[in-house]
Amino acid sequence: MPEKHSTFWQDTLLVASHILLSLILFSVAIGILVFLVRGKLRKYKPRDMAVFNALTRWTSPAMNRIMLFITLLGKHQFLIPANLLLIAYFLFVRHYTWFSIRVVAIGLSSTALMFLLKSLFKRKRPLEPLLHAVRGLSFPSGHAIIAVTFYGLIIYIIDHTIDINWIRVTLTALLVILILLIGFSRVYLRVHYASDVLAGFIIGLLWLYISLFVLGRVEELILARDVGVTFNV
Repeated sequence: MPEKHSTFWQDTLLVASHILLSLILFSVAIGILVFLVRGKLRKYKPRDMAVFNALTRWTSPAMNRIMLFITLLGKHQFLIPANLLLIAYFLFVRHYTWFSIRVVAIGLSSTALMFLLKSLFKRKRPLEPLLHAVRGLSFPSGHAIIAVTFYGLIIYIIDHTIDINWIRVTLTALLVILILLIGFSRVYLRVHYASDVLAGFIIGLLWLYISLFVLGRVEELILARDVGVTFNV
């Protein structure tokens, strides 16, 4: 029994060290990003405005409706029910406990990260939105971060659950296109600068990778320990 308790605390310490190290590395990366970018956002504005001007020729009522629909797929009104359905599916239908844990952990942490970064940069949104004004801060794009983490997680799940190669590749390609379109829709609607979206994509991808790495290590360590509980993978 003492040996079993010793193994438990060793595994717990190892998991905690992995999580702490990953968070430290990410915090350092974000700190460098804030230091390098925060004072230079104004320098990017002429390029951002040039992108707005280039997109002007593509605006139309039909395109506006398409972009409003696409941007909805990156909003919390859609993503909260989508996350809940995904969690319920893996818990009660597929019985893949660790996939549901990943959905919860990555969904909550990426949302918290988005609000933290916005409060650090405090960049105001574009002054002349195409259709409707949007509340909140601009940099980085929350839609871009959440699109990468949510749909990127679905890509990860597809890669681990679908064996037929052409289906896996097709679904992955469609989701990548959707992520890019969600970011594009924010620029088209002039509620984010292009630099907001690009930064959101980079940060979201980095956070998704770190989250999947940490959660994967936690899962491996727990499954490797005989505690009398069975987890499905």
